[in-house]
Amino acid sequence: MASQSLPHGDSAGTFLGHPKGLFVLFFAEMWERFSYYGMRALLIFYLTKHWLFSDSDAGIIYGAYTALVYITPVIGGYLADRYLGQRKAVLFGAVLLTLGHFFMAFEGEPGAGNADNPVIYVFWLALALIIVGSGFLKANISVIVGQLYPRTDVRRDGAYTIFYMGINLGAAIGSLLCGYIGETYGWAYGFGLAGIGMLAGLVVFVLGKGLLLGRGEPPKALAKSKEMSVYLVGLLMVALCWIAIQNQDAVGVFLGTFGAALVCYVLSIAVFQLPYGNYNAAPSAAFYSFVGLSALLIVSMFFVSQGNAGWQLPATIGAGGVLSVMILQMIAKTDHDRDRIVAAMFLIFVSIIFWALFEQAGSSLNLFTDRHVDRGGVPASVFQSINAIYIILLAPVFATLWTVMGRKGIEPSTPFKFGLGVIQVGLGFLVLVWGAQSVGIDVPVPVIFIFLIYLLHTTGELCLSPVGLSAMNRLAPAQIASLIMGTWFFASATGNFAAGLIAAATGAEGVGEEAGKQVVLDVYSSVGWWAIGIGVGVMVVSPFIKKLMHLDTLADDNVGDDLEGQAEGPGEPQGAGIHPATKPN
Repeated sequence: MASQSLPHGDSAGTFLGHPKGLFVLFFAEMWERFSYYGMRALLIFYLTKHWLFSDSDAGIIYGAYTALVYITPVIGGYLADRYLGQRKAVLFGAVLLTLGHFFMAFEGEPGAGNADNPVIYVFWLALALIIVGSGFLKANISVIVGQLYPRTDVRRDGAYTIFYMGINLGAAIGSLLCGYIGETYGWAYGFGLAGIGMLAGLVVFVLGKGLLLGRGEPPKALAKSKEMSVYLVGLLMVALCWIAIQNQDAVGVFLGTFGAALVCYVLSIAVFQLPYGNYNAAPSAAFYSFVGLSALLIVSMFFVSQGNAGWQLPATIGAGGVLSVMILQMIAKTDHDRDRIVAAMFLIFVSIIFWALFEQAGSSLNLFTDRHVDRGGVPASVFQSINAIYIILLAPVFATLWTVMGRKGIEPSTPFKFGLGVIQVGLGFLVLVWGAQSVGIDVPVPVIFIFLIYLLHTTGELCLSPVGLSAMNRLAPAQIASLIMGTWFFASATGNFAAGLIAAATGAEGVGEEAGKQVVLDVYSSVGWWAIGIGVGVMVVSPFIKKLMHLDTLADDNVGDDLEGQAEGPGEPQGAGIHPATKPN
């Protein structure tokens, strides 16, 4: 194929109709996901069986770790956009990840999950390196995929489909191999294999630099001193995460306080700045009431996040007041951009509930599979691959289903799909509880029910995760698109931390195996019914939320200005970074 017919003058040629650089990114990301999910499959067992943390402590550590993994892409994406460029950011992230995974292989003496064993600090360092490395790599590698194509290239969706298959292929194989080897031959071998996978991804990315056609380079000439400064910021982030992962309560306080501030800030823009042009032109009484109530909410959440029950009433008053002012302003003045942001915030709150339940997979559900399921001798961590395998099989089915229904005019609205997603994740827990109770509390649960819960959770995920990424980009006005996308990722982090708290509630050490199993089933039954109730409620209000989206006046956005990376696929809500690398002119 002649070079002049290729996108951006691709002198390196194509493979299967796509620039060869796509396959460099495919394999680099596949190996990164191999290492990440391989390590994730073993982490809760490593915490409970090697370091002998209690189930409750291990669940909270796991939740804090995954929450931080979802926060760091906000910073990694910003630093790449502003200074490094995506390629250097991905390379730096890959180096940190490789070091982190290899440090995981340092076990030390078992049974000392405390300061008595200095190797525990190496473990905390390994987690910190993986957290920050993921922030630099995951925020940016998918952006380079989009940069390989012109904005209106019809192959862009196909490129992201190929790339997304690499993600789930790596996740499936990593969970299978690292999980099996780690549980069968020793932690160091499982984590070491994850490290080898990450090293392979790093090598692929370095050797394939020439095939990236200069994409993802710094936005402007980057002095060596400034580049080194950005790397130092990255190392400072590692130090901060090293401290944070050891102080999980502080992570919860940050999420609660900063989350309240972020929501109030976004709503202030939606309710006062956009409809009136600026804050000064907005009704002063309503605006200052909003500011005062927001301050009350933020301060209250600081104390509530620390477990201070006395501040729950002030927090409720603050939240109720903020919502009341918002509703009164929506009645007083019509503004479609504001309404769309309100709809987006509603979807964001629903996503927190979904991720809090879905992310039991790597923590409490992993432990339940290990202790209470008839696995036929198969290591429990291997079952972590089921979700990725289901996604590979079912994602094309769902994509086709939505397309066919859309052509017939019967496709469910985005909020309705969100309700379906939450119902399915709740139904999955109830199916597992029913399966366990049907055979008796003293009998191992048939393994078919583990396959069923993952099936329902995956179909729920396919109703929510890719749909949510698309909705955030469609609903956010261009001037605050990054802020809305950042809020979406922050919600994912909050959901992951909440997942750790739910997992902690399933911990029942010292009460015997059968009683411990019943505690888990009671928690799963409770969250399952709550999820179904919330999901039904979301479906009931979905016509109103759809009305707030004002799809009839939404300008056609199918002109190549989508957020690069938004189609990366379900299960990866942090993957696209926070930055719309392409915006309408």
